[in-house]
Amino acid sequence: MPDAQERALPKINTCNSIAVLIPCYNEVGTIARVIGDFRQILPDATIYVYDNNSTDGTAATAEAAGAIVRREARQGKGYVVRRMFADIEADIYLLVDGDATYEAAAAPKIIETMIAGPFDKVNGARIPAQKSAFRAGHVLGNAMLTGLVARIFGARSRDMLSGYKALSRRFVKTFPSISSGFEIETELLVHALELDIPMAEVDTIYYERPAGSVSKLSTFRDGFRILWLILHLIRDLMPLQFFSGLACLLAILSIGLGIPVITEFLEIGSVPRLPTAVMALGLMILAFLSLFAGLILDSVARGRREMKLMAYLQFRSVVT
Repeated sequence: MPDAQERALPKINTCNSIAVLIPCYNEVGTIARVIGDFRQILPDATIYVYDNNSTDGTAATAEAAGAIVRREARQGKGYVVRRMFADIEADIYLLVDGDATYEAAAAPKIIETMIAGPFDKVNGARIPAQKSAFRAGHVLGNAMLTGLVARIFGARSRDMLSGYKALSRRFVKTFPSISSGFEIETELLVHALELDIPMAEVDTIYYERPAGSVSKLSTFRDGFRILWLILHLIRDLMPLQFFSGLACLLAILSIGLGIPVITEFLEIGSVPRLPTAVMALGLMILAFLSLFAGLILDSVARGRREMKLMAYLQFRSVVT
């Protein structure tokens, strides 16, 4: 990776306070470099490292490098980010991983884009510096999951799972996080889409992990966790669509079971397959119950959305 001094950009002319948030788990080999890069690029920012039960001396190394080090005992990036958002006060929050794969030199452009908007979320869309920077499974998984969220909630991001982004104070302080792991990136985007929050994307270079640094992301395990979160978010944020779809499925099953029973009744005047008839009736009842549940929960979801929006509007945007 190029040295930070070679990539240094002019200081950002802003009266906004900036906090660089670095969640870390066993990144002793890279954390000092990350802190040094961002200290060089953003000399007026406060750098926080939240250690997540590291066993390799990450916390001590980060402290020696000049960062403010705090700890989160619950294991998982989602827990760490939630704690950061609750504890830290700033106007602009720059969230970045501690593995030295993200381009510190892009930070001024990301922050300037946020201020110029003004935007409440600016995502760093990754452009790999080398083909080996991305594992093939990660590329495919990211494309599929980003495409799925875009199709369901709206297309506003090309790289949903990037860990490099700037967030405004009013976004951070009104974000109702429920994630525990790497699915936090998905939740951040869907929250912004739900409230139609102003957002943008900036291309950033993504480097290969340095030798000795090991990825904590599991392609299949974390991919399924993200899918599970998306399903929960559809249920919670789009209950009418979710339960209407379930009602349609139940109704189709009911009709499929019921047609032969009705046909036999019309032919012989009796119902020899009574259990099948009862099951078909029960499925149709469940279909109607599911539809009514969707209608009721849609009103609840609309009320919750209005409350989130009102909370969001209590905070000012970034100062231009």
